[in-house]
Amino acid sequence: MSENVKVSASPHVRSNMSTSRIMFFVIIALLPATLYGIYQFGFNSALLVAVCVAVCVISELVYEKLMRAPVTIGDLSAVVTGLLLALNLPPNATWWMAVIGSVFAIIVVKMLFGGIGQNFMNPALAARCFLVISFTARMNNFVYDGVTKATPLASIREGNPVDLLDMFIGRIPGTIGEVSTVALLAGAVFLIITGVIDFRIPCAYLVSFVLFMGLFSQSGWSIPYLVAQVCGGGLILGAFFMATDYVTSPITKTGRVIFGVCCGLLTGMFRVFSSSPEGVSYAIIISNLLVPLIERITVPKCFGKGGEN
Repeated sequence: MSENVKVSASPHVRSNMSTSRIMFFVIIALLPATLYGIYQFGFNSALLVAVCVAVCVISELVYEKLMRAPVTIGDLSAVVTGLLLALNLPPNATWWMAVIGSVFAIIVVKMLFGGIGQNFMNPALAARCFLVISFTARMNNFVYDGVTKATPLASIREGNPVDLLDMFIGRIPGTIGEVSTVALLAGAVFLIITGVIDFRIPCAYLVSFVLFMGLFSQSGWSIPYLVAQVCGGGLILGAFFMATDYVTSPITKTGRVIFGVCCGLLTGMFRVFSSSPEGVSYAIIISNLLVPLIERITVPKCFGKGGEN
């Protein structure tokens, strides 16, 4: 054979799932939680969703125009980032906080590191943590039915009872997208059925978290307590919609399990031993930083390599 054959770099994967198709499915899966959050918390929630999505898309477009880079807003990744950021905001947050968070997510966390596929942590969660550090009081002020109330996790920490049915349905204070467990699970099932996400990360996340809480929390193996911990805060939203981010999670099956366990253990540590009743956001972005190490120890060696000299 006289002609040279050019082969692109591995891995070689055939799939009909384009980036835009994947992102479109994620948007569909987030719609139940988004619509419920808007219904539950009112107009300002809808405004925050619109602002976050619009600013994320515009930020990416402007940056790429200024850098004379190919425009990539058609892949819908900026829309997903804006939507996830909005769902992680308290419903009474101000529009300018949404703008600051959106610009930080797209410009600082995503585009400055090379755009989609190059960011080292989840942009929406990084922006949420940035906003929590910058505007702590505003980001931890939750209003429900016009009254400022403690979240269920804060109530549990203070020793007060919580209504598990209200937590499952979403009749509780919290961020826009985290309150309705049933809406989030509906979206999660859709993503698993369509093959968009792998069940290993969320399953390892939830199982390791429950085991940690059962072993180290003061309430031990109390079923109502463990159910409240799973349904409360951003655990379901984080486990199914953010920890499973393709870019910031491992590519190997074993690595995904290890990554999920890291997220679960860190979330448990934050909830049991820290001053905050939450911890999902920090747990996931810290685990994002461990992904290169996880992949180094779980990626199989090439055939013919790995022998001792």
